[in-house]
Amino acid sequence: MSKKHPIVAVTGSSGAGTTTVKRAFEHIFERDGVNPAIIEGDSFHSLNRMEFREAMKKAEEQGNHHFSHFGPEANDFEALANLFKSYGETGGGKRRYYIHSQEEANELNKRFNTNLNPGEFTPWSDLPGGTDILFYEGLHGGVTTDDVDVSQYVDLLIGVVPIVNLEWIQKIHRDNAERGYSAEATVDTILRRMPDYINYICPQFTKADINFQRVSTVDTSNPFIARDIPTPDESLVVIRFKDPKKFAIDFPYLLNMIHDSFMSRRNSLVVPGGKMGLAMEIILTPIIERMMATRNA
Repeated sequence: MSKKHPIVAVTGSSGAGTTTVKRAFEHIFERDGVNPAIIEGDSFHSLNRMEFREAMKKAEEQGNHHFSHFGPEANDFEALANLFKSYGETGGGKRRYYIHSQEEANELNKRFNTNLNPGEFTPWSDLPGGTDILFYEGLHGGVTTDDVDVSQYVDLLIGVVPIVNLEWIQKIHRDNAERGYSAEATVDTILRRMPDYINYICPQFTKADINFQRVSTVDTSNPFIARDIPTPDESLVVIRFKDPKKFAIDFPYLLNMIHDSFMSRRNSLVVPGGKMGLAMEIILTPIIERMMATRNA
């Protein structure tokens, strides 16, 4: 951890909704004039799209039907830990980008003067100088293995973890809408990832300083036949603070500011789903402002 070069990590499974938290932080950074270094978790996969498919095929031939992007075989956790360590000590480090689409390829090829395709990585390059904070969003912001502990370098770890049926519904619909995958293909992916989900994704939420868990108030008992994603108004958000004193969480203030919110435990706040973005900004803004005040001091 670093007071001079703080690190914020938002971690969650594929389809969990980490983009919502990322958007809240973007609003905070813009409003408060904070200059972040942005890190995308996919850039620390160790295999490009074609290499991953070949490795998965080889693993299946050897009887391993659980090779996935969630586990250490397909990621460079050591490189991620080294980046966090380097940034905490010096404010610098190296990053790259994973290209998800042709639109991203067109943009990044212009920036780096390359001729890359979707599913490939840009070259490694230095982080921009003079940033105030490192912001990570992806699968493994707090991952720990027998060899690597990424979480030790993170000053604020945010977990985004809908109840699992809701998470699966969101993933099935997102993969279909954005990537053209059938529901059957997405279900196969969910099953293949399950051991790594249990071993490398779930433990991060125990370490998270704050978890945002969306809970639907409509029937999601069979996520594989759901025709639509429950709306924000059809859900609640459980916000769990690991140690409220660490960030001086003022629960009476939050209850007053967020209409219809209530406490379910001494460290858990429940808010209406439609107020999730508002709650994030109200909770996270003073934390970031204190980080910047300490940094500048």
